[in-house]
Amino acid sequence: MQLDHDQLHRLLEVLADSDIQEFRLEGDDFRLEVRRNLPTQTVMAPVMSAPLPAAEQAPAADPAATGNPPPAATASRSDLLDITAPMVGTFYRAPAPGEDAFVEVGNRINVGQTVCILEAMKLMNELEAEVSGEVVEILVDNGTPVEFGQVLMRVRPA
Repeated sequence: MQLDHDQLHRLLEVLADSDIQEFRLEGDDFRLEVRRNLPTQTVMAPVMSAPLPAAEQAPAADPAATGNPPPAATASRSDLLDITAPMVGTFYRAPAPGEDAFVEVGNRINVGQTVCILEAMKLMNELEAEVSGEVVEILVDNGTPVEFGQVLMRVRPA
């Protein structure tokens, strides 16, 4: 599949006029992901691998400013960083059923390391760590639905 500049421009115009918040298109040599109106993330970022021009995104809403704080599993500790869900989806600790989990409590993680998968609309989104450190808590059970901004794990930064 090929996508020229004019087709990309028309596609982005159509997406801008719709209420679609997330869109992914993959070709032989590219991947286009458009996400908008998603809450900001504390420690995680979705995988972005294509060297394609980024679409302008609307500013992310701050959950604290809207009066709807993200659900918290337990009280936060100041020496730990939260890894939060950047989208609504189903949390998976392993790449497939029966395989080892990406991380366990006590594991050291590095920037860019996959720590879990969030399935949203039948798409498997690998979440990568934005900090290095030690996983102190995993707050969500495998196969559990999660909300925007929900704390998934806590990490003691290195």
